[in-house]
Amino acid sequence: MGRVKVTPRIVVTGKIPNAGLEVLRNAGLNPQAWSQDTAMTRQELLQQVKGAEILVTLLTEKVDGELLDAAGSQLKAVCNVAVGYNNIDVAACKARGVTVTNTPGVLTDATADIALALILMVTRRLAEGERVIRGKTSWQWGMHYMLGAGITNRVLGVVGMGAIGIATARRAKACGMSIIYFSRSEINAKIANELGASKVSLDELLATSDVVSIHCPSNDSTHHLIGKTQFEKMKNTAFLINTARGPIVDEQALVDALRNHEIAGAGLDVFEFEPKINAGLLDRDDVVLIPHLGSATTETRNAMAVLAADNAVAIVNGRAPLTPVG
Repeated sequence: MGRVKVTPRIVVTGKIPNAGLEVLRNAGLNPQAWSQDTAMTRQELLQQVKGAEILVTLLTEKVDGELLDAAGSQLKAVCNVAVGYNNIDVAACKARGVTVTNTPGVLTDATADIALALILMVTRRLAEGERVIRGKTSWQWGMHYMLGAGITNRVLGVVGMGAIGIATARRAKACGMSIIYFSRSEINAKIANELGASKVSLDELLATSDVVSIHCPSNDSTHHLIGKTQFEKMKNTAFLINTARGPIVDEQALVDALRNHEIAGAGLDVFEFEPKINAGLLDRDDVVLIPHLGSATTETRNAMAVLAADNAVAIVNGRAPLTPVG
């Protein structure tokens, strides 16, 4: 008798678009997929991952030593359906020989669109204006009514000039903004020339930017990269935008900076203790708050799920993943 082929155990720890599941099924795999909109509890997660060869995870799942141990020594890879991977202890995975992948590229434009939207919303007081209408508050057009701040001929400071930072800068440039950036390395000379962008220190960026937009990864070196000291260096007419990860900004320091009028406002798609939001932000008209919608288009979420699944299929078949981390 021939040997019975054993199908690798693939566990999808959160609900993902069917497009990603179909990639796995078409490859002859039988993913165990979570079907509920709400995330698993920690205990459910630890139970579900047992015996998995591949985990397809979402940013709501913390992949740490405890979870890796629960999965077992046969675990080959963690395929994150996100470009960020601060939910994963990459060092712990590496120590166990577990490959980590993410989904860069496919969500660049969607996230940059949200960054530009937040810039326009907070500078022009659009969310505040909509609340006036929806609240049926009496109003009348006037020369001095609900004046905002224009962005043409203003300076955008990009913190983290990767793909999303560059895409945001392109959109801002089209609106007439000048671009400076702070990043670990200089960007391609052709792109820098296209944007008219120059690399500066973080202190210079904070002191000279009219809008500061955060696009760096979240890790130990960027935790609270923007805090009390940094807010004190910003113009009191400047705005902070964050579409990266919440812990990059000290949220309480942001609340204090707004209360002290050290900056003019903020637009946030991500939060330090997400989904919990600092209560000091909730009643402020100078802050725009949206619930982590950076990649929230049907096309983008499908593409993210497909890329994560493609990584899983490659690893199962002994090939190099398309987008490994590190």
